[in-house]
Amino acid sequence: MGERFGPGEQVRASRTDPAHHTRIPRYVRGAVGTVVATEGRHPLPDLRSRGLPAEPEPVYGVRFTARELFGAGDHTVTIALWESYLEALTEHPARPRPEHP
Repeated sequence: MGERFGPGEQVRASRTDPAHHTRIPRYVRGAVGTVVATEGRHPLPDLRSRGLPAEPEPVYGVRFTARELFGAGDHTVTIALWESYLEALTEHPARPRPEHP
């Protein structure tokens, strides 16, 4: 099975707050970012840490603006996130996509 997202697509990081291990940082949860790269397929650590079977799934480099994550700043933060942590986004509620002529 191929990747669900491609470079340039906007995604929202999951808001989940599981009672078990997860590799999605708390400060990224619910934030909107842009896929900048695919980083291979790897088993989901959330499952492996609990001894559960985990098939490899796509991992993406997702870039977030500091403003999106922290409310201020002019830099970006890029984080490797598993596909299970991401949802497709068509529009960011606070920041609509720019129109292209």
